[in-house]
Amino acid sequence: MTHQSYEIRELENEQEWIQAFSIIKQLRTQLDEDSYLELVKEATQKENYKMAALFINSKMIAVTGFMPMITLYNGRFTWVCDLVTDNSYRSKGYGEALIEYVQNWSKENGFDIVSLSSGLQRKDAHRFYEQKMGYNKTSYVYLKRV
Repeated sequence: MTHQSYEIRELENEQEWIQAFSIIKQLRTQLDEDSYLELVKEATQKENYKMAALFINSKMIAVTGFMPMITLYNGRFTWVCDLVTDNSYRSKGYGEALIEYVQNWSKENGFDIVSLSSGLQRKDAHRFYEQKMGYNKTSYVYLKRV
């Protein structure tokens, strides 16, 4: 973990969401700013989607998007939708700090599981979640465009 001091806080308005776009775009390359903003607005209103960012000296370095959910499989849990650290700041512990933020948010809000999916090709991310953060691989996620 890096020793540089940082702040993590929830992003709560359109200006902050726009500020996060350049980092989110590194993970969600298919999105342009307008469609991104539209999705964030709709997800926050309808799905209780939340975004939080890690800042060093007021500079946004890493972003996570997550939402509380309830399913029969997991019960009450938090789904991590997005987690990305700016390319220039990777492997310095910022992703770890953001995941811990989400885990703490979950516990404080009565959600005792944190779950996520990670693209099959993202081997470094898998190593991070399994070895560093202690997550278990429990399923495959399937997708079909209809």
